[in-house]
Amino acid sequence: MSGGRLEGRIAWVTGAGSGIGRAIAVAFAREGARVALTGRREAPLHETAGMMPAGSALIVPADLTDAAQIGRALATIAESLGATPDILVNNAGVNLKRRYLHQLTPDAIRMMIEGNLTAPFMTSVAVLPGMKAKGGGLIIQIASMAGKRVSFLSGPAYIAAKHGLVALSEAINQENGIHNIRSTCICPGEVATPILENRPEPVPPEDVARLLQPEDLAAMAVFVATLPPHVCVSEMLTTPTYMRHLAAGARKIAAMP
Repeated sequence: MSGGRLEGRIAWVTGAGSGIGRAIAVAFAREGARVALTGRREAPLHETAGMMPAGSALIVPADLTDAAQIGRALATIAESLGATPDILVNNAGVNLKRRYLHQLTPDAIRMMIEGNLTAPFMTSVAVLPGMKAKGGGLIIQIASMAGKRVSFLSGPAYIAAKHGLVALSEAINQENGIHNIRSTCICPGEVATPILENRPEPVPPEDVARLLQPEDLAAMAVFVATLPPHVCVSEMLTTPTYMRHLAAGARKIAAMP
């Protein structure tokens, strides 16, 4: 999009094949950015690219738990788009139905930590030299309210990984603010994305529309990405207005004389 607020910027969005990542990629492209789309499966990335303005998408499939593939992805972005990313959006993440301590196997624990913490940790570290060379940059970490609060909903492996991601984001700011590099950790409550399919108990259909939507998170990402470089929003916490797990208790309170 010519004349958009992100004109001339290069963004790298992980987990771009669906949900929040797809919505952010589309929103950034509409604001004029050229966007590298990464995920493990190539077909969904092509679907996302088809929703974006012509010429704005670069498809870069990769397994981001593999450091070598991260390096190759960055090299592809630099070669194809002419520069390293100005913006990294670490959105890719995983969860599973059998998520509680007595259900977790060593392989499941490893998968959860690698997918939700190790991968965004490695991509963040990987883009820092290029951002320093450019004189600045922005990393947006899509964490979760599970990174701020401990509850039964998300499971301990997901909670531990997202707490780590929140801490990583702040550490990036502490070390790299001197290089004009900012990291914003967006921590949403329940969002209507395909990851809901891995819930042990499905979200009732009548509640899905009340959840946060991917486009809501995309609007937050655009807001952060279009702030002046001297402004660092360390964290953004957001929940649905209707918090379904608290609704029964809220109704009891409302009924009190």
